[in-house]
Amino acid sequence: MRKEDIQIVIITGLSGAGKSQAIKSFEDMGFFCIDNLPPSLMPAFVESCYDLDGEINKIAIVIDIRVRGFFETIYHYLKQIKNMGFSYEIVFLEASEEVLIRRFKETRRSHPLSPDGRITESIEEEKERLKRLREEADLVIDTSFLSPKELNLYITDVYRNKKSVQMSINIISFGFKNGIPLDADFVFDVRFLKNPYYIAELRQKTGQDKEVYDYVFQFEESQQFIDKLMDLIRFLIPRFIREDKKNLVIAIGCTGGQHRSVAVAERIYRELEGAEYPVLLQHRDITKTGGGGILE
Repeated sequence: MRKEDIQIVIITGLSGAGKSQAIKSFEDMGFFCIDNLPPSLMPAFVESCYDLDGEINKIAIVIDIRVRGFFETIYHYLKQIKNMGFSYEIVFLEASEEVLIRRFKETRRSHPLSPDGRITESIEEEKERLKRLREEADLVIDTSFLSPKELNLYITDVYRNKKSVQMSINIISFGFKNGIPLDADFVFDVRFLKNPYYIAELRQKTGQDKEVYDYVFQFEESQQFIDKLMDLIRFLIPRFIREDKKNLVIAIGCTGGQHRSVAVAERIYRELEGAEYPVLLQHRDITKTGGGGILE
């Protein structure tokens, strides 16, 4: 077996963002998985798998700040793996500060950087320390509003179907009354579309329901808008890939984030579904209590 035939995935990211959930997805796909491996042991571990001559050809390794000396040594050992003739991909998981704080409080867990300190300060410190690793990641996944099932389906779609991770696309629906997603590359305001909220039988439904979706797109201006928007998105994607952009975040907003923005985000996802790059769909404000369900 050639060294390039071994698929190596490094899973890392913010504490509480869902790394333990992610590793389960890789395990289900037949990866040999190991959690909390010290960076100094990675080269020897990879070499040992190679020596088994094909018995293990897919490896997923979780590394994070629980490992002593992680930040001081990780880049040295990643470079060593490459110098040995192996290649790897980095999957970086993150979530919003609000969601991370809620997850830690709900589970009564302390942050590994500061067991007795404030969670907010620890999250900010961890973000700063992991900044370079995030920039070098092949795939960045925001788990703020993903359920464990949705995260599993997304990871499976990328790696089981061997989609390119040159760039991933994250489509987010939101409500302007709750604020614009801070990491959005593009924000499109769809409040000019006819609002299903004012139709009594549609008010309690969302853009994921067929009745609402069909209502939004029954109008000519809705069709014209989505046609022009998709032309723009398809024009931009290869140019962003050329510039080595890793993650493109497209935010679609309406007033509350339950009807029009959800329907339009669903339509964009359907238009891009099956593309060679991974596409992730999130509805940030579709319910008042949604989000934050994934724990590390």
